[in-house]
Amino acid sequence: MKIVCSKSKFSTAISIVLKAVSNKTTMPILECILIEAQGNKIKLTANDMELGIETYLDGEVIEPGRIALEAKLLSEIVRKLPDNNITIETDDTYQTMIRCEKSKFKISGKEGSDFTELPEIEKDKFITISQFTLKEVIRQTIFSTSDNENNILMTGELFEINEDKLKVVSLDGHRISIRNINLKENYGFNKVIVPGKTLSEISKILTGEIEDEVKIYFTSKHILFEFDQTRVLSRVLEGEYYKISQMLSSDYETKIDINKKEFLECIDRSTLLIKESDKKPIILNITSDNIELKINSTMGSLKEEVEIKKEGKDIMIGFNPRFLMDALKVIDDETISIYMVNPKAPCVIKDNKETYIYLILPVNFNI
Repeated sequence: MKIVCSKSKFSTAISIVLKAVSNKTTMPILECILIEAQGNKIKLTANDMELGIETYLDGEVIEPGRIALEAKLLSEIVRKLPDNNITIETDDTYQTMIRCEKSKFKISGKEGSDFTELPEIEKDKFITISQFTLKEVIRQTIFSTSDNENNILMTGELFEINEDKLKVVSLDGHRISIRNINLKENYGFNKVIVPGKTLSEISKILTGEIEDEVKIYFTSKHILFEFDQTRVLSRVLEGEYYKISQMLSSDYETKIDINKKEFLECIDRSTLLIKESDKKPIILNITSDNIELKINSTMGSLKEEVEIKKEGKDIMIGFNPRFLMDALKVIDDETISIYMVNPKAPCVIKDNKETYIYLILPVNFNI
């Protein structure tokens, strides 16, 4: 194989597929990126058997072929080469020469046929959304997935399609995040649980442009994202996702409308008095026309008031301040509505159309 391509395009392609390179494996081939050259296209692929990514770039293919190269080494070599065209050439023993201007690297590769390529999947079930929408949905829900592998379903997000609606749900046992999206077409019904790792990595690759689209294909075992010149294939998590409908009651005893920026900044200030090891709640004392935020810790105390519009009863309730901040940071509305029942029941932050819903469990506190 012999190819010539620009350093910038090759480096970008490597950074995309590198996200699917295995860090912990007993199979050296999974630590590699597969380079394939045919026609005038160069394809890079990485696959850790749970997540696979392939992407294409333009280049000059002087001699077609394929080679698997150690991913981290290849990435570091290319990153430090001059910004010019790169020539990559392999011989029959898989020795690979990488040249750029006066730099010449020679590294050992592996036979391309040893590499496990991405499987082909059926494409009869899919939806199409903009890259902007998908990137936003991930940003607004990914923070409430769990990293505890003992609750494997909580490490993923539910994607549920119901005709022209897409619902994305994440939860970690302390909070629930929901985004509801209107689709342009009717796609029937389908649901899968997508690993949070997959969504996090896709979010880093997406351009986020409104005009650019993503096609998402679903099977019982896999989910495939196709956009630009990239394909991301992931296994889905198997099992029945948690039934959250009973937790999303429309009943409430107290409703407040509050300026989001002011509320968020106030909570953020309170965290200055909390150490990482502390589990001190922020206490919200809600009365007729204001909310008093209080926090007490070994480092000190804070009291601050924010004006609100209130319906219903006065209430005093405590929360993990980080959980409140995580939700507030991803809401774009200037004013938000918070619904509460009692100090032991979850609060719900949502807009009138329920395009977003954030449910947060309260915590016990001592006055």
